[in-house]
Amino acid sequence: MNNVEIAKQSYLAYANNDRAANEAVIADNFHFTSPYDNRIDRQAYFERCWPNHEAIADFRFVRLIANGDEVIVTYEGTNISGGVFRNTEILTISDGKIVAAEVYFGWNVPHDAPPGNSVPPASATSR
Repeated sequence: MNNVEIAKQSYLAYANNDRAANEAVIADNFHFTSPYDNRIDRQAYFERCWPNHEAIADFRFVRLIANGDEVIVTYEGTNISGGVFRNTEILTISDGKIVAAEVYFGWNVPHDAPPGNSVPPASATSR
């Protein structure tokens, strides 16, 4: 499989309730980073993230861009209640396995704000 196919398999495993397919492409030295997680390891990823497969009905890939050992993935996920959300992730792949994932949460589809408007941020962050 090429890197894009490896990336797609990891997402479709959620929609297909197929943990073995996901485990097959996640490296032993895998690390996962998101706004809520800072380089958690493979075990913590499966404990924290895999249970979400029960709420996922489907993924529609908006972007699958291979760039060397990285694949940039933007997708719209549909949950079992029909809600749609959009995220972008950067996957690093080595020797046919995903070794790192960086997740950037997106927005609901349709967007919560009307066109030309904004919604207040959930919380302010100071740096």
